[in-house]
Formats: sequence, C-alpha cells, structure tokens
Amino acid sequence: MNYPKVELLKFPKILDPRGNLTFLQAPNQIPFEINRVFWTYDVPGGEIRGGHAYKLQHEVIIALSGSFDVIITLPDGSFEKYSLNRSFFGLYIPPMTWRHMENFSTNSHGLHLSSALFDSNDYIRDFEEFKHLHYEN
Repeated sequence: MNYPKVELLKFPKILDPRGNLTFLQAPNQIPFEINRVFWTYDVPGGEIRGGHAYKLQHEVIIALSGSFDVIITLPDGSFEKYSLNRSFFGLYIPPMTWRHMENFSTNSHGLHLSSALFDSNDYIRDFEEFKHLHYEN
C-alpha cells in the first residue's frame, strides 16, 4: 500500500502588531479529519518521545512553543530530521512512518493532531516488526 509522504505544512499566518494569529482547519490545512488532539510538554532535557509508527493513523505535529526535532527513520535505517520551531508550521506524518522526537528546548510544547482515537493496537513499537510490515505492504 502506498501512503503519502511526510510533508512540512505551512499554516496561514495573520500578521498583526498586537500579535500574530495562525489557524488550521480540515480539510484546508489538515489532510484528514481530526479525531484526537494531545500535547507534550515538560519533557526533561535529553529525553526522547515517540519511537513508534502507526498502522493506520495520520498525524500532524506542531511546535506551539519552543523547539524540538522530529526524526523520521526509514525502513532501510536512514533518517530525515525535521526541526520544528515555528508555530505556523506542522509536520504531516502518514501511517507506517517510524518517528521519534528529541532535542526539546526548555518550555517547549508540542501539539499532536490525529486522525484516530487512541487504539494501542494501531501502534507498532518494534522497529523490526515495522520493517517487516512496511516491506509486506
């Protein structure tokens, strides 16, 4: 099965001397219906979040405050790094994409928009299983 590619999305930015405003709405800025929202914060220095893939779930990750890196590990072991540090950008992550987050700045806040409700059966937490399933599709 062919999934879309990881993509850096740029959201509208309304400039105002009183402070800028950015918004998003499906389907204009988000390529799926949002069914779950969660956020990460207070991540201690040096910690890593994530380290898994979803079988069916689509996700967009936004650094609302501060910065962190999202590392996409490809089935061949190579990787792509996306540094998120502006709240008007979001990283779209399709299903069957192995990712983790690292290098969190102090007081960073990550917003996660998901296409699905939480389902532990949708998680792939073993990289060898991920590679097997990826090449099977």
